[in-house]
Amino acid sequence: MEQLNVLFGNVFTKDRNTLPGLSEQETDEIKAAIEAGDLSGAACVVQRSDELLKKTELNIAITGESGTGKSSFLNALRGLRDEDEGSAETGVVETTKEPMPYQHSKYTNVIFWDLPGIGTPDFQSDTYLEQVTFNRYDFFIIIASERFRANHAKLAQEIHKMGKKFYFVRSKVDFDLSNEKDKKSFNEERTLEQIRNNCIKHLCREGMSSPQVFLVSSKEFHKYDSPKLQKMLLKELESHKKHIFLLALPNLCKPILEKKKKVLQRQIWKQALKSCAIAAVSLPVLSVKCDVGILVDNMREYYESFGLDDISLITLASQVRKPVAELKNVIKSPLDNKISKEKAEELLTEATGEGLMVVKRFVSMIPVVGTIFAAERSFTVTYRMLNSFLGGVAEDAQRVLIKALETQEKTNE
Repeated sequence: MEQLNVLFGNVFTKDRNTLPGLSEQETDEIKAAIEAGDLSGAACVVQRSDELLKKTELNIAITGESGTGKSSFLNALRGLRDEDEGSAETGVVETTKEPMPYQHSKYTNVIFWDLPGIGTPDFQSDTYLEQVTFNRYDFFIIIASERFRANHAKLAQEIHKMGKKFYFVRSKVDFDLSNEKDKKSFNEERTLEQIRNNCIKHLCREGMSSPQVFLVSSKEFHKYDSPKLQKMLLKELESHKKHIFLLALPNLCKPILEKKKKVLQRQIWKQALKSCAIAAVSLPVLSVKCDVGILVDNMREYYESFGLDDISLITLASQVRKPVAELKNVIKSPLDNKISKEKAEELLTEATGEGLMVVKRFVSMIPVVGTIFAAERSFTVTYRMLNSFLGGVAEDAQRVLIKALETQEKTNE
């Protein structure tokens, strides 16, 4: 256990039943492997866990009556506008005739389903769940653009009976506010509260007990109850699905950016363990190559998760009607296309104060002690570098968000 704490520091010293990002069984396997001096075995457990995370699928169902903005909400949740390539088809009449899947552009195991409108002649509430293959979905979002009706309540009750979660979303609140703004007595908070109370009143009349309603605008997805809804969805998902859903969420509010940073920080020790295990093999050339590969892969993942890759920035710039160069100008960390093997090697050299290859070749010549030193060195350098880079990227994402929303506010005035 002493060697465990020496190599992994605070990751293992806190009073936890499980390690960050692992099950209790996986945690026990890693502890047993390291106590036996088998770093390679511990790294295999981590690798298996990472592969399971990538294969975990999350299916989100979005339903409601036709014309309520289901498709626009789905697009907003994916960080797209209705006219963007790959967006769900929208229209004033029902455009969805059968469940239509839309994969997230970066996290393809996150699938959003645009379901046919409930209450249409072909999709009545009493047969709806069977028709749309109920068991496929992890949770349901039920949307209305005016008031919730008997069909919505009945659907929610059936979903609850079958043991799954549902969430009521009142869409298009920006239109309601726009219609009320000319009144002398207009107050945005009061108007929103009136809309919410009206929705709750109709749901209660239809037999719902203490319903919660989220007020959302797909055109201004960072406002109103959207951040609260996203927080609720994350809270009620289990570990792996929570992780992938969080990374897939659009980077349009500060709390989500903060949560992304925390969840990615909790995974860094895994990458450091991989570096540590390879360093213990006493093959310095292989070790350095793997360190570089680990850094490059994770740095690129951070950029994509925080929407700082070129495609995400171009999409955001288009949404807020601002040149992409202005968003890029606030980014201080290396731009995405500069995250290369050469850049990673440069960062490694800066972090160690000398060429890491020289250090690893030297310590590999020292039996046992040298191997342990190389392993500890690799773990520490990788852990610190990824933490530092992640912190910088998270700060960049905050700056980009401020610039984007600042632009949007001026555009809307």
